[in-house]
Amino acid sequence: MSVRAGAADTRIERDTFGEIAVPSWAYYGAQTARSLINFNIGRDADRMPVIRGLAYVKKAAATVNGQHGLDPAVQSAICSAADEVISGQLDRHFPLVVWQTGSGTQTNMNMNEVLSNRAIELLGGQIGSKTPVHPNDHVNMGQSSNDVFPTAMHVSVAMEAAGRLLPSLKRLRDALAAKADEFQGVVKLGRTHLQDATPLTVGQEFGAFVYQLDCDLRRIDASLVDVHQLAIGGTAVGTGLNSWPGFGEDVAAALARLTGLPFRSAPNKFEALASHDALVELSGSLNTTACSLTKLANDFRLLGSGPRCGLGELTLPENEPGSSIMPGKVNPTQCEALSMVACQVMGNHVAVTIGGSQGHLQLNVYKPLIVRNVLHSMTLLADASVSFADRCVSGTQVNADRVAELMSQSLMLVTALNPHIGYDKAAAIAKHAHANGLSLRQAALDLGLLSGDDFDRWVRPENMLGPA
Repeated sequence: MSVRAGAADTRIERDTFGEIAVPSWAYYGAQTARSLINFNIGRDADRMPVIRGLAYVKKAAATVNGQHGLDPAVQSAICSAADEVISGQLDRHFPLVVWQTGSGTQTNMNMNEVLSNRAIELLGGQIGSKTPVHPNDHVNMGQSSNDVFPTAMHVSVAMEAAGRLLPSLKRLRDALAAKADEFQGVVKLGRTHLQDATPLTVGQEFGAFVYQLDCDLRRIDASLVDVHQLAIGGTAVGTGLNSWPGFGEDVAAALARLTGLPFRSAPNKFEALASHDALVELSGSLNTTACSLTKLANDFRLLGSGPRCGLGELTLPENEPGSSIMPGKVNPTQCEALSMVACQVMGNHVAVTIGGSQGHLQLNVYKPLIVRNVLHSMTLLADASVSFADRCVSGTQVNADRVAELMSQSLMLVTALNPHIGYDKAAAIAKHAHANGLSLRQAALDLGLLSGDDFDRWVRPENMLGPA
């Protein structure tokens, strides 16, 4: 039934609360329309992010249900509608926001209604009639929002990790590794406490960045092991009421086939509904990665500071003007963007941690918050890693003259004398040089602690890069 409501055509749909007008173009139904009224929070910024993953869950469930009494025509229509959601063709039919029920029930029903109405249309029926495809009885067959939504959370996160986050971090890791190889022979001044220290190579310095990301990638991979465990089959409280033995295992296997990811049924469905420790752990790995990227961004901008009055050891790519008042100024903007992303990821992890701690009895009802922040962190880290790799790391060069200049002025080269004249005498040389503005060599000669030939033989930065 269609009616005129202002300038927009609507139809009337019904749920257990009665009738409600729904836009005639919309595949969603009554429960989605009620959610739009009841949760007008963050409408432009915080759309629910698990739609594609949820569509995969519904397709897998329909495939399994086809083996347990679901009409083959209905099953096929549901799967076809799910494919359209997965491909992005029906995005405008999913208007709900994160800030709704903490179980994600409204989004589960949004998906059930869209798939039901689109399947009805594919079968030649009337949208809104719930015939021959009912959103609860058919699309949601053997399921509850309480097991479907956490399953969609894990599927969405796992797909984002495999398809976007891990490849992006590897791209940054490989860009740094290429620079580590390129700069391996450049000896430079090391620094600890932001003070001069003994030498290392630029390659060794970059190698530390590479290994940090190697460790981050391993941590994320390890965290994904439990994310691949799925709650489906637990239905309302973990008992599996209204499903059948093996349903969760069969749906998990179907999802593994559909996505190519190693999904499996969670061994304890009560835990899978009531807590989200797996996503808290993954968020912790993302938080650690944000720490690594903050170190990377800060080191790049410190080493590239200048260009004339800072450290100036690295020359960073000049991508855009840096000031509206200072002509010619160029800033390390990729470093700034990366470090801001890291700040946001750290903040997201706080929210995930709090949400993850709030499981009460048989259900955690902070599910949308948790998955929104985990996915947001993954998206930011992926995009920022690619940007930093392509627009900063790949174009970075060493300022060899500046590196040599700073190395020649370092007092900490005196450390090479410790095995020959002892710590105290070496310290005296360094202090005398610093107090009088002398080179280390001249200070050593002034104090009569060794000959010039011995100094030249023993104080060689290229011989100070590892154990003797």
